[in-house]
Amino acid sequence: MDLASDRRGSEAIAAGKSPRLATARGPGLGCGVAARKPDLMTSFPIHAGSPVSFPGPPPKAADVVVIGGGVVGVTAALFLARRGLRVVLVEKGRIAGEQSSRNWGWIRQQGRDPDELPIMIESRRLWQQLAAETGEDIGLVEAGVTYLATTERKLAAFEAWLPHARAHGLDTRILDAAATAVLIPGASRRFSGALTTPSDMKAEPWCAVPALARLAAREGVSVIESCAARLIDTAAGRVAGVLTEAGRIAAPAVLVAGGAWSSLLLRAHGIAIPQLSVRSTVAATEPLARVHAGAAADDRIAFRLRRDGGFTLAGAGAQDFYLGPDAVRLASKYLPTLRSEPLSVRPRPAAPHHFPDAWGTRRHWQGDEESPFERMRVLDPAPNPGNIARLARNFADLFPRLGPVRLRTCWAGMIDTMPDVVPIIDHCDRLPGLTIGTGLSGHGFGIGPGVGRVLADLIAGGELGHDLTRFRFGRFSDGSRIRPGPAL
Repeated sequence: MDLASDRRGSEAIAAGKSPRLATARGPGLGCGVAARKPDLMTSFPIHAGSPVSFPGPPPKAADVVVIGGGVVGVTAALFLARRGLRVVLVEKGRIAGEQSSRNWGWIRQQGRDPDELPIMIESRRLWQQLAAETGEDIGLVEAGVTYLATTERKLAAFEAWLPHARAHGLDTRILDAAATAVLIPGASRRFSGALTTPSDMKAEPWCAVPALARLAAREGVSVIESCAARLIDTAAGRVAGVLTEAGRIAAPAVLVAGGAWSSLLLRAHGIAIPQLSVRSTVAATEPLARVHAGAAADDRIAFRLRRDGGFTLAGAGAQDFYLGPDAVRLASKYLPTLRSEPLSVRPRPAAPHHFPDAWGTRRHWQGDEESPFERMRVLDPAPNPGNIARLARNFADLFPRLGPVRLRTCWAGMIDTMPDVVPIIDHCDRLPGLTIGTGLSGHGFGIGPGVGRVLADLIAGGELGHDLTRFRFGRFSDGSRIRPGPAL
């Protein structure tokens, strides 16, 4: 299915032409910030047509240039500024226009790769601190995350993660079937049990990351939207700045935190990372009866209560995977993950035009030429129409007392991933002055502030506070075995 047919299918569902769900138009996913009225919309809150909140031009020089306005780039820029550095953040489209706003809104410690967990615990604390510092309501609530086990075998897999939780003093625990039924009342399925972490949190991503960007700007970061970084400028074999569409920014240090676009930019400099992307479809319901206050998932549906009284829904199963040049080139590196999770992706024949791994996307360009990043300001994939209908149906089936599940809007995002499902957080020795923070693999929103803080100190020479061996740049080329993280 191509982009156009996906768009037509999604629009048909939004227009109420699917017999399997009801739809409604109503108040959108507004942030409720003081002096900011919630949007009335049926599309996603942040898109290529959104007003530019941080106009240019960029300054001519900085100590660090951050490429990418997602949660990692924004928080790294903020902490770099707090280290006394002059920081410029350039974003080709809009702050949080891509996966940093399109995710599920979960801030979870539960189920993390053991090497990520210490950073995630720090990140949870940072979310509380930064939310207060923004002075805005980002929907941050401690409401817990719960994984629902449909079989005893699945419950045993959840139990196997408990030692990691205990090692870090988390409040994670296993619930039996009766306790699970109390936690998730009205469910039509009887679950064997659950893994739950009450201290896990949730927030509204499309509100949270722009609020963090406003905080960063108040603290001195030059945030520039609609300003693509075309190439990294080099001199004498090291970083000398960034060539943007608005001109050169001289800087001795650059952080690439470009999400799904990071690999394309780095390959233009002969730096290869095994990054691919998958499409994830998400839907938002109209306000419904509160069946659960936090976030939860079984093997068919993941759901989170939003502060507007609706639920954000996502599939707990396969994501769409577009075949392109990088996908073919990197197939062998992803075999361990595919063997461990053979049903985790659905192959699609080709990525839509101008996507990072589309067959026609340019791989080489000059600093004075239009780059692929300007041709697609915001990576805005069409939702999978079959998934939209399935999400509403599965949620209604799980909670039949809710009646018809009416969808307010739906969207999709491209999740950038690595073969071992953990990010790169490292300097690039091949180009001194370059640091990479990418490949958060679908769980970057929650851990984003922690990763941003670590990257800032990695660049500034501060105390890292964590062992970053697992996240080193060279692990894919030094003969190390690819070890996928937990598939919980």
